[in-house]
Amino acid sequence: MSTVKTKPFDPAEYLDSDEAIAAYMTEALETGDPRFVVDALGVIARARGMTEVAREAGVSRESLYRALSAEGNPEFATVMRVVRALGLRFSVTPVRHDDAA
Repeated sequence: MSTVKTKPFDPAEYLDSDEAIAAYMTEALETGDPRFVVDALGVIARARGMTEVAREAGVSRESLYRALSAEGNPEFATVMRVVRALGLRFSVTPVRHDDAA
């Protein structure tokens, strides 16, 4: 019998293009789950380099790790600074009434 070796899945390893990052963030936002959105920002920040993202967002690396952790609850202003530092932007589209169910 052979032993199967596994390692934890890290989605940051697959976010190697702007398109992949945008698709990942879009899917996170579409869940409507604020914790998942914050987690997705953290994954993207790790993919881009947490130190650089923290510098661009104007927060310490440690503060950014805390804010984007599973226990984190960042202020919206922090989220916006991180989004900008990641080179992303939020956009809004109307929901059709038949899609809102």
